[in-house]
Amino acid sequence: MIMKKLFVTLGATSALLLGACQSPAADKVEDQAEAKAEAIDDQADAMPEGPAKEAMEKKADIVEEQGEEKANAMDDNGEIAPSETGVGDTQKK
Repeated sequence: MIMKKLFVTLGATSALLLGACQSPAADKVEDQAEAKAEAIDDQADAMPEGPAKEAMEKKADIVEEQGEEKANAMDDNGEIAPSETGVGDTQKK
């Protein structure tokens, strides 16, 4: 769980650093998705270990990735998000 929080923190930091490259509208979409994903992850943290908790954590990852994809579609200026490289991608293509 600590590693997951570290990755979320690193992702948020990276988004802030790269955020200057996106339009305000794309930033807003990505920020909203990150906030929703964090809320889902917080719910998962309160759950007992098991498949339901893992499913909730995966849902948080998917919500965040979909937000990145939507932001990139809105304002693709050459930035390559992790979800576009396939690394850590939970979405089916």
